[in-house]
Amino acid sequence: MNMALSFVKDFTLYAFKGGRMYYAWLLFLAFFILVGSYTAYIQFTEGLIVTGATDQVTMESFFANFVFTAHIAAAAVLVVAPGYFYHRKDLKELAVIGEIIAMVFVATGITFVLFHMGRPDRTWHIIPLIGYMNFPNSMLSFDTIVLNVYLLLNMIGVSYILIKKYAGTFHEKQLAIWFKPIVFMAIAWGPLIHIVTAFVLGSNARVGMWATAVLPFAFLSMAGASGPALVVLIFLLLRKFTDLEIGNPAIDLMATIIAWSLGILTLVFASEFFTLLYPSTEHAASLVYNMFGHKGLNHYVPFFWVTIIALLSSFIALLFRRVRHSYDRWLPLVCFVVFFAVLIEKPMILIFPSFSPSPLGEYTEYHVTLIEFFNVLFVWAIGFMSLTLMLKGAVGILTGQVRHHSAPAVSPSGTQGGI
Repeated sequence: MNMALSFVKDFTLYAFKGGRMYYAWLLFLAFFILVGSYTAYIQFTEGLIVTGATDQVTMESFFANFVFTAHIAAAAVLVVAPGYFYHRKDLKELAVIGEIIAMVFVATGITFVLFHMGRPDRTWHIIPLIGYMNFPNSMLSFDTIVLNVYLLLNMIGVSYILIKKYAGTFHEKQLAIWFKPIVFMAIAWGPLIHIVTAFVLGSNARVGMWATAVLPFAFLSMAGASGPALVVLIFLLLRKFTDLEIGNPAIDLMATIIAWSLGILTLVFASEFFTLLYPSTEHAASLVYNMFGHKGLNHYVPFFWVTIIALLSSFIALLFRRVRHSYDRWLPLVCFVVFFAVLIEKPMILIFPSFSPSPLGEYTEYHVTLIEFFNVLFVWAIGFMSLTLMLKGAVGILTGQVRHHSAPAVSPSGTQGGI
């Protein structure tokens, strides 16, 4: 118990230590958390009427952002898996970073779901034995299971590694017998987040655009692009502003995964667009509306073409070794573009245009309200605040700057116990 209390105290104190840029970043996030607390109160008291949702477009931006957070969370597997499957020592030492990213963004996605529900105080209705989860009839019940199990697996992994390293007793050959099965289960569980979420969308018979067998593969390839893009940006920031050693090979592997994922995504998009557009039947109406608009309704058109061009340009750029190895300029720029292109794709291509035309032939544009916009920023700010503080504390432990008074001295490589 004393070890646990000491760990929490030292971890928290170190997480809040930093320079001017660090505190400026925390204050920037705190501003949106403060404003969002008020707008969240308005939504929770007045309901989803304060959002832009209508009878025609019933899924607001909260659900779109939830799908995106699942991409980021499950993509953390791509940091952990090479370390344990291929015994990549450099990535195994960074596995805890990937698990923190997974844990934070699963929690962020669950928070978006709570906003999507409108009345999060009624969440207890889906708790087994207390409420009625409607398993296995409801696809949402499967989504609830995979999200919470994945969150739990990563929480166990992060807690075990950091506490062991904090105490100076982390040795790979002396790991608890249950730890590696937990890691492998988390690796196998990650893709389920995308697959089940795709099934949640595909089970909606009202929306023809989602009735496609390639949707899970599109989600997986988007995760392989946007998730590692964020990982690369985090790795570059950590090795520039902290003492944590992150070698170029780890970043090169992430860049290669992004390139391959964008290539697969290009093939998936081309296949889906051809299947819908070549026969030119009514099934292509939503896509045509998204691409070219309909009778003056062209709100989504710029977002469609900018997103597609951004993803294709990023794919082509990453084919060049000079871009992948430009760690201070082109690579972070490409990763930034990929991250936000997939983020924009979720509401402006996947969700909102898919509800048009309605069964009555109506075309509708979705316009995010100011309260909804700040609630989205509120959730993202909480997520990045949590990510920042957890990564800062974790780096302190990994580099040996935060350790128990009884822990042995840190090795020159900056790791304890030597993985």
